[in-house]
Amino acid sequence: MDNKTIFKDVVTAEAELRELLGEPRELVRRKAIDRLDGHCRAFIAKSPFLVLATADAAGNCDASPRGDGPGFVHVLDDFHLVIPERPGNRRMDSMRNILSNPRVGVIFLIPGLEETLRVNGRACVIRDADILSRMAVNGKVPAVGIGVRVEECFVHCAKAFKRSGLWQPEAWLDREQLPAMAQVLADHINMNAPGITTGKQVEEALQESYTKRLY
Repeated sequence: MDNKTIFKDVVTAEAELRELLGEPRELVRRKAIDRLDGHCRAFIAKSPFLVLATADAAGNCDASPRGDGPGFVHVLDDFHLVIPERPGNRRMDSMRNILSNPRVGVIFLIPGLEETLRVNGRACVIRDADILSRMAVNGKVPAVGIGVRVEECFVHCAKAFKRSGLWQPEAWLDREQLPAMAQVLADHINMNAPGITTGKQVEEALQESYTKRLY
């Protein structure tokens, strides 16, 4: 993919950004800490969902959702946590990125809470049996996990959630207005390999995966 863009007026330096948007307040400057204190641990213990951001050595980026029961991410000490790798589509985008570039960013969410917890650090793919065995579900131990050495933690304010109304059911679309994701997937697959599948076939495959291969 080339670097061409349709955008005409592009900001290229931090000084330009500061002129446009200003400096952070002192409270914001001081809110980041370098470890998982009791508040961070309690937040992670209640969180059933996170988004993991990674990039490979060339800078190609990815953001991956991860979810399980509250507390599925294990905090080992003030500086280390582990995200279990549950069965997925085997693309392994996050883990392949980590192998070439360990820098990661994580956003932890708790349903109904508009503030989030951001954690940044360095990651590795682990096979430590004594750790992974604690993360078994239905008797199934994850083959690997993502270990993170924490370098920065801070609470992110609620503005994005307030503007989006994400946790407000009255702001949600009716079911019939939602995208038909099986058909979206089928159309995308057929763009690369015409005629390979139908929306009905994708829907059946998804349901089989969701009901039989969560763990």
